[in-house]
Amino acid sequence: MTGRKRRHVIPLRLTEKELKHLNRLAAQSGLSREKLLRALIMGETIRPRPCTHHEDLLRKVSGLCNNANQVAHRANSTGVAGQESVDKMIRISQEIWKEVKNQW
Repeated sequence: MTGRKRRHVIPLRLTEKELKHLNRLAAQSGLSREKLLRALIMGETIRPRPCTHHEDLLRKVSGLCNNANQVAHRANSTGVAGQESVDKMIRISQEIWKEVKNQW
């Protein structure tokens, strides 16, 4: 046991219902049961693991924000925003709206 920080073992008995609940929470969070129990003991907030489509959605939102910043910068410096930039921002907004609507 040298080198291990966690030397204390606590036997724990659970009912079938409690075990199923623990397994469900662990699966939802992406944590092992041990890590989940340690996090709960330490008062951490357990959040569900993000869905696989979140990465794509965040990338699209980031692109929209970057494009909006470029349009705003151009509008501030020239007093005019290019139609191509506005059209691109509208297209990205529509893609994001469709993604959110379909996934949630």
